[in-house]
Amino acid sequence: MAENKGIIAWLSETAKTVFWALLIAGIFRTIFFQPFWIPSGSMKDTLLIGDFLFVNKMAYGYSYASCPSIRIPQVGIDIGAEDFCGFLEDREERIFGSDPERGDIVVFRHPVDGRDFIKRLIGVPGDRIQMIDGVLQINDVAVTIEDAGTFTEIMEPQGPLGLRPQCANGAVGLGAVCEKSRAIETLPNGVTHAILDIGPRATDNTGVFTVPEGQYFFMGDNRDNSTDSRIAQAARGVGFVERKDLVGRADRVIFSSAGRSMLAFWTWRSDRFFKALD
Repeated sequence: MAENKGIIAWLSETAKTVFWALLIAGIFRTIFFQPFWIPSGSMKDTLLIGDFLFVNKMAYGYSYASCPSIRIPQVGIDIGAEDFCGFLEDREERIFGSDPERGDIVVFRHPVDGRDFIKRLIGVPGDRIQMIDGVLQINDVAVTIEDAGTFTEIMEPQGPLGLRPQCANGAVGLGAVCEKSRAIETLPNGVTHAILDIGPRATDNTGVFTVPEGQYFFMGDNRDNSTDSRIAQAARGVGFVERKDLVGRADRVIFSSAGRSMLAFWTWRSDRFFKALD
């Protein structure tokens, strides 16, 4: 009997410990920083597949999108921020809110399916955004672009999803060098960052996007391999993103692994640990 009471007491204490640990982790993730693992190459070479970072949730204040989401497709768990904090979804103002700046690397909720996306903020409310022959135009003025050589990587499956890169030098075989043109783009507020180009794509020439009030326009740095605001939501793109859908700002890579698992220590990119983002 005493043994059973001891087991029950142990189970009770363990349950309490787990509960408080999860509660503290949830509060930390909601208010301060959210971990984010880069799954695709849309932000190369600023962010690489396998980069791990913490998103600063204090940067823009709080909305329903600040609440955590839990998605584990292997076991059928799909709980979004709206499930936790849906009562805040229609609230236009953010708590302790501040506006993002052009050039920020921002994590936001996809306006349709609620997935977390990470892109660079290109257009703020009132801006006119257009692509002409692969060159970004902001308010009818082309941004400054300077050649920065060639970005190279090995053609091989990358990250847990096993994605293969797209190459400007054709359909190269496994183990061969995959190349992309690299340039430095300067935005009107002086923010500079690298962009990659693979070749002619439909999104190299677009109509004019006029960014509505309270919304933003995002693009990936890997311009020819990014599903972003250039593609309308109806066409399975991102379209304009509302202010309430912003999650936070990415400032620094904490850890990086080039392998299929972060446990494969021989694939760690030590030169990217604690790397500040431009």
